[in-house]
Amino acid sequence: MSEPLRWGILGTGGIAHTFASDLRFTDQGVVTSVGSRSLASAEAFADEFGVAHRRGSYEALVEDYDVDVIYVATPHPMHLANASLALEAGKPVLVEKALTMTGEEARTLVALARSTGLFLMEAMWTRHLPHILKLRELVASGALGDLVSVEADHGQWFARNPAHRLFAPELGGSALLDLGVYPVSFASMLLGTPERVLALVDPAFTGVDGQVSMLFGYASGAQSILTCTSSARTATRACVSGTDARVEIEGDFYAPTTMTLIARDGQRHRMEFSTQGRGLHYQAEEVARCLREGATESPRMPTDESASIMETMDRVLSLH
Repeated sequence: MSEPLRWGILGTGGIAHTFASDLRFTDQGVVTSVGSRSLASAEAFADEFGVAHRRGSYEALVEDYDVDVIYVATPHPMHLANASLALEAGKPVLVEKALTMTGEEARTLVALARSTGLFLMEAMWTRHLPHILKLRELVASGALGDLVSVEADHGQWFARNPAHRLFAPELGGSALLDLGVYPVSFASMLLGTPERVLALVDPAFTGVDGQVSMLFGYASGAQSILTCTSSARTATRACVSGTDARVEIEGDFYAPTTMTLIARDGQRHRMEFSTQGRGLHYQAEEVARCLREGATESPRMPTDESASIMETMDRVLSLH
């Protein structure tokens, strides 16, 4: 078996902790270095997870010879600069979702990755979960018939703290970019880029978008109904309906969960999937697979699709 991929984690926030924790569930990756703008923060993170190298700057992290790939775990506004720094240092990159702040930034980052010949993937970890892989298999096999509609929602309650990343404009505060990206990406995975975009966008108390309801129309005639909010813990379920059957995914649809295939005549087949942790290790395994094979992107989360998703969200937010 090949040696595990050596990860350098750029940023020490909550999602970085979850990623490092979930790497314990795979033998294909290990954290060897962590970088922060504060050495004290890097030291604390490294002590918690037993990481050998602690870097007090992002520049030092991406230049680390003991790192094969960089995981960018900073807030959205920093993604373009941080991922570019890693690519320019010759390091493949996994970038937290949303990939960037805008479609234009996304296209810039994708172009840089292609010009350097390096791997780039948005860390939409949902794409790699067992139930999502099974869903894609069902759709591809024709088990649902022609797709007619996709419904998905993601709502979480956050205390009204103007410094919180969901509400602070300088941190990319946005219910859509942080929460709604899951339903939008889910619909994109199944139906592609919408031709028509309708939306209601209401602000949170700081002025950033706080609740969004979206209706997308596609060339096939299918439609998506997608919602997100930072003001309430919603059901966070999803449903994919076709002419022959539908799949209902229990909450949280974007995390490890169960789903049920329901035929047009009402026959039900419940599917359960076993996993460990939050499931972020599956995307790490996909990165390892791609790098072993010399691929510069993943077919599960292509870079052009990530950019298209950002452009769709640009269209939605233009209605704000």
